[in-house]
Amino acid sequence: MAGDGTLTRADLAESLHRNVGLSKAESSKLVESILDHLCSALSRGENVKISGFGSFLLRDKGERVGRNPKTGVEIPIAPRRVLTFRASNTMRDRIATGG
Repeated sequence: MAGDGTLTRADLAESLHRNVGLSKAESSKLVESILDHLCSALSRGENVKISGFGSFLLRDKGERVGRNPKTGVEIPIAPRRVLTFRASNTMRDRIATGG
């Protein structure tokens, strides 16, 4: 993992290289392919569920009125689609136990 505690694409590719035995180029290509597939599904409006990991869910948020906290002036906030992640129970248990 990177020094700042962030798991990167390169870290995933390196793990595949070490644990599965793919070449570094193949590992990197596989990671990119998986991420591209995930992004494509989300951009088509599909939710993505990875068993034992979690679900990436798309939600449509309607237009609403927001307020500038500094001035108090109300402004309309346009409707938008947001991406949320919900961890599976398996993932929550692993995080809670540290393993």
